[in-house]
Amino acid sequence: MVLNGCQLLEKEIFFFITLLALGTGLPQGAPESVCETMLPFHAGGSILPEKNVSPFIVETADSVIAQGETLKVEISGVPAGLNLGGFMVQARNWNPPFGIVGQFSSIKDGPVKLLNCDDSVNNSATHNNAGAKPQVIIEWRAPLDFLGQVVFNATVAEAYNKFWTGVVSNPIHVVKRDLFVETAQLPTTRLPSSTMKYFTTQAPYTPSEFISSNVVISSRMDVIYNDCGARKTCFGSPDGCIISKSCISITAVTVRGNIFEFELQSGKDSKAVYVAMGLSDDAKMGGDLVIECVPENGRVSLYSSYTSSSPYAAIRSNVFQNSAHLINASFVDGVIYCKVQRDPLITVQGRTFDLRNDKYHLLLASGTTLKDTGIGFHDIGRSPSGNRINLAVVQDLGGSKMVLVHLHGAFMITAWIGTASLGVIFARYFKHTWVGHQSCGKDQWFTWHRSLMVTTCLLTVFGLVSIWVELKQAVWHAHSILGLMTIILCFIQPIGAFFRPGPNDESRPCFNWFHWLVGNVCHTLAIVAIFFSVNLSKSELPEWTDWILVTFIVLHCLAHLIFSIAGAASDRQLNQRINAFQMGEMSHHQDAMRNGIIVATELDAPHAGLRKGLLGVYGIVVSFFVVVLILLVLLAPIEQYWSSS
Repeated sequence: MVLNGCQLLEKEIFFFITLLALGTGLPQGAPESVCETMLPFHAGGSILPEKNVSPFIVETADSVIAQGETLKVEISGVPAGLNLGGFMVQARNWNPPFGIVGQFSSIKDGPVKLLNCDDSVNNSATHNNAGAKPQVIIEWRAPLDFLGQVVFNATVAEAYNKFWTGVVSNPIHVVKRDLFVETAQLPTTRLPSSTMKYFTTQAPYTPSEFISSNVVISSRMDVIYNDCGARKTCFGSPDGCIISKSCISITAVTVRGNIFEFELQSGKDSKAVYVAMGLSDDAKMGGDLVIECVPENGRVSLYSSYTSSSPYAAIRSNVFQNSAHLINASFVDGVIYCKVQRDPLITVQGRTFDLRNDKYHLLLASGTTLKDTGIGFHDIGRSPSGNRINLAVVQDLGGSKMVLVHLHGAFMITAWIGTASLGVIFARYFKHTWVGHQSCGKDQWFTWHRSLMVTTCLLTVFGLVSIWVELKQAVWHAHSILGLMTIILCFIQPIGAFFRPGPNDESRPCFNWFHWLVGNVCHTLAIVAIFFSVNLSKSELPEWTDWILVTFIVLHCLAHLIFSIAGAASDRQLNQRINAFQMGEMSHHQDAMRNGIIVATELDAPHAGLRKGLLGVYGIVVSFFVVVLILLVLLAPIEQYWSSS
């Protein structure tokens, strides 16, 4: 068939337009036929979206907007300087059925064309030319009849054959006008690229992946750990738990321009009734701005509070509650999760918290009790970050090095597992050993007993001082109460010993029984207090530490049993030694008996070698347990060394 000149000209024009489209994308923007899919349908749909992370982001000037008000939306490349070609953007309901919400308005001479999707007017926006653009700023108006959360979903093309779908903003709260408080504006400058880190992988966005607030989602449990150190700064307790995803509480901080987003989550099986995160200047309680996430009636509620140190309290009434906004939350199988956006600038009791410019310690806490006016004591755990940080800089964040807490544990273990246990053994079973050998005019057993018990008291004082310097206040729980009782009895012993009656005094037996009773009660309370310390969050000890303590107690009791049996055998043989002493005439019976006793008591009681051997074995066993327990305390949490090996 022969084509005429007009037909040839039409084909040439069509061919030229096709080539132009392949090089630049759709020059007049996306058509309304793609309102639902938001796919460019380039080259007949044969070009698929990129699956790696989008280098483009969608940011909003605020995280909260009143009904009928306008909001600026910015689409730009990361790092700054990356140009985009084409785009399409919609605001969609955060909750099912994810309908298109609100209207866009075009800026005069701007690169924006408005679309009418789903029989509505100007509810979508696209480009009006395919030229390179460093950024696009669009104005969006919230509906007058809508309350809830919306998210901006965009498709952004860098070139005709390279585009990304599912580029989404953070959720935006649409609230009633009387609840609206104006906050920060869209930043005009971006953080230097050297201080920012980005995703390396990300699944394309689809509306079905939306998660509404407070929905029960079982897969939510470990989501908070994703991208720690890459896109967001994470801090968990105990230190090192983020690698193993086993934190008893964790917080994550993400910053997008002037939007500061905090995630909090309690640990599995922690029985937490709240999880909280505070911003602090000094890593100590008092004068801190706190976010509290508290399950109430099956849903997670958000509160802001301000801490006082004397007495300790997290006071909600002093903080404007609308300064933070709950974005997402869940309470599944006892695990509390919440995502919160906080205003970058807030003043509480005359103090200004500037999240953009100031540095803060992160204080992480969780507990099992609530008060009528707020959260209770952080008995599950409280952990301060080791350093003050710029919240906008993504980094790996470790906990504060609790040297004084570890020293407290080491002193108390050495005192009550080590020296006190040996001191009791010397006093109970070695009074008739090393007979005739004295030190400083005192029997050997007494010299060892006194030295060990004085050491126990000194170590206890060191332990008390170290924990008081760390806490700077009394904190009452089972461990601290039993510890205080132990310390009181510990100092009663040397005071009583100083005023002890003479050996032949009639009240000496009463003193002996009192001294024996107080000493044993004191030692027992100390061991029980150590048991209670294992479950304290500050100790960061593994649960199987209890079994080490149980093993020590079993061996300690077994040692007492063996020493008691050896002592009974020794007493029986000593009596036989006295009775078998050669007697003279009946008239000399009393003198012979007295001489026999004198001779017998000037010698070590029978089986002295066995007792000394048992003492050596017991000393080695006690030293082993002391060393193991001190290592667990000083290296806590010990799991971090296993996970890194």
